[in-house]
Amino acid sequence: MSNRQNTRILVTSALPYINGVKHMGNLAGSMLPADVYSRAMRLLGHEVLYICATDEHGTPAELAAAETGLSVSEYCDKMHEAQKAAGANFKLSYDYFGRSSSEATHRLTQEFAIALEANGFIEERTSQQVYSVADRRYLPDRYVEGTCPNCGFESARGDQCDNCGKLLDPVDLINPYSAVSGSHDVEIRDTNHLYLKQSDMSGRLRDWVETHRADWPALTTSIAIKWLDEGLRDRAITRDLSWGVPVVDADGKVRAGFEGKVFYVWFDAPIAYIGATRDWAKETGGDWEKFWRLDKGAEDTRYIQFMGKDNVAFHTLSFPTTIMGSGQPWKLVDELKAFNWVTWYGGKFSTSQKRGVFMDKAIDIAPSDYWRWHLMANAPESSDAAFTWEDFQASVNSDLANVLGNFVNRITSYCVKKFDGAVPAGGSITEAEKWLEAELDERLPRLVEFYEAREFRKAMAETRAIWAAGNEYLTQAAPWTHYKSDVDQAAMGVRVGLNLVALFGVLAQPIIPDAAEKILAAMSIPEENRTWNFRGGESCMNALPIAHPVSAPPVLFTKIEADDIDAWTERFGGAG
Repeated sequence: MSNRQNTRILVTSALPYINGVKHMGNLAGSMLPADVYSRAMRLLGHEVLYICATDEHGTPAELAAAETGLSVSEYCDKMHEAQKAAGANFKLSYDYFGRSSSEATHRLTQEFAIALEANGFIEERTSQQVYSVADRRYLPDRYVEGTCPNCGFESARGDQCDNCGKLLDPVDLINPYSAVSGSHDVEIRDTNHLYLKQSDMSGRLRDWVETHRADWPALTTSIAIKWLDEGLRDRAITRDLSWGVPVVDADGKVRAGFEGKVFYVWFDAPIAYIGATRDWAKETGGDWEKFWRLDKGAEDTRYIQFMGKDNVAFHTLSFPTTIMGSGQPWKLVDELKAFNWVTWYGGKFSTSQKRGVFMDKAIDIAPSDYWRWHLMANAPESSDAAFTWEDFQASVNSDLANVLGNFVNRITSYCVKKFDGAVPAGGSITEAEKWLEAELDERLPRLVEFYEAREFRKAMAETRAIWAAGNEYLTQAAPWTHYKSDVDQAAMGVRVGLNLVALFGVLAQPIIPDAAEKILAAMSIPEENRTWNFRGGESCMNALPIAHPVSAPPVLFTKIEADDIDAWTERFGGAG
């Protein structure tokens, strides 16, 4: 493991939308796994840049701002800070958390559009659009609601049905009405928009997706291939809105006939990955081009994206059409990790119906480590995963409090009491130490492989198995029993146990960073020794020098009680 060649890795997670703090399903489906992966890769010695940003344009931002009485700009300023704070509360290790409304993203979006049109991949077309007589305006897709023509769902949005997932055109809705005023006094009128000619890129996109069948999750490729098989439709990439990236011509002037129009949020949002990286470079002096420009070194960068399954089509088809169609040497994603959904007792999260817990409230009722562990141990990788309070309680109490917390407390407290808080010498190797060495030799490489492959549930299960092996070792070595007749042999069990505490703290850093810091501080482990430079089980069992000072950390995990579950269920909903 220690001989792996260091790699430059660019990590992006789907941009959290600006209209409110995100729920725990959003956290589990993109931002948290991207953070855990980034932390693990840094510990392995790789150069990692983790970029994210708030997604601030589009109809929902205008609607949400109107509800608060703020201008859209003021609302986005406020919510950007709220989402940045929520990420900090959950210890998300962004290297930069930017904004899609930044000048860099505006400029890049306009440059991409000009290049795409010059290459024949953007075309101005007259299309039909819903016009609200009551509101005296054309209605962008999300301003229109009605009955889905595919499944009959009565609250479908103009761009997509939340019930069946089918992408829609607002003019296809049955009984359409304005989401702004609720008025059914709407008409279908002609208007001009720019269209991204995805259909012309279909063959090239299919070839590209096929090259990734072996290294992308089946969920990712299946969604992309399904869309390609159904036939890619050209998509309008402009909307009748005032908030967003203005549509300009090659001279930088507002395009004739496009006054009062901006680029569609799903055109500029992925471009914000690049824009935020440029903003990071501007603030830090870093080199953004080596992450994004193939002519500036990006061929040596591995680009990893994390997102929920509802974002896959845009990242495997629409954004790549933008990148490829520009004809410029931009970096395409190498590996795209898609997740299914975290559901709330099998249903959807809903603020209005008091269903589910959101990031700003979740941090008030339980430490971030609890959430991080549970969501990653139950990551929705192969199917949707239902969150329940009972499962949350079980994983925190069993995995964290009993398996890890109890181990750390037992051995460190015993060392402080019997060996004056210093790593003791003495004792001889027994079958217990041989067994443990074999366990570590087998499990540590496998754990790293799971992280490298972004198989998070397996990585969490392997981590727990290593913690459990530590408990089994103490049962076999039984230092407290030996202490009565053979202090030296007791010292062996304590010494190995303390080394395991240090190892467990090092392993815990990507998942439960707060607890990891408490463990490593109690073990007096210097920062430079907290990396994942494992050299086998024997080395891990003897890493701490004799007489190295240790202390017992404060209680790492407080168990969740039945009364907690009752209170949370009443407040946030649940089976009860």
